[in-house]
Amino acid sequence: MATLEAVGKLTEAMETIEEARGHLYAFHRLTGSADFALEDAIEQLRDAGHDELADRLARELLGRNVLYGRWTYQVVEEYEDTYYEVFRAFEREARQLTGDSRHPWEAELKRRRRTPGLPGHEASPEDPAGLGPGDGSVSVTA
Repeated sequence: MATLEAVGKLTEAMETIEEARGHLYAFHRLTGSADFALEDAIEQLRDAGHDELADRLARELLGRNVLYGRWTYQVVEEYEDTYYEVFRAFEREARQLTGDSRHPWEAELKRRRRTPGLPGHEASPEDPAGLGPGDGSVSVTA
């Protein structure tokens, strides 16, 4: 049970990393959208006769790095290469200890908490009567 809990905790951490990665992609997309909107604003300022401000915005802000030497796609790539992929590889390696279950802790919780035979407590989609063992549980040694 200790191995199952430890791998479950690592899987939980990986899920948090996935969520963080999603936020990083949202940051990337939102910043890119803002840059395109900025470009439109620059053109509108020019059309309204505000060339000096439009020139400064175009020169100093449009296409500017968000971090030193990096646009957002580079931030995403560096995160993935230096942290995300390493974390993911360790999580996959640890899953081997539980039969490669992607959610070992949840599978054990389902096995313990469900009521066999009760509608809505089916072990799996392939077990409509809810009586079978197909609950995704894992057996762990150590």
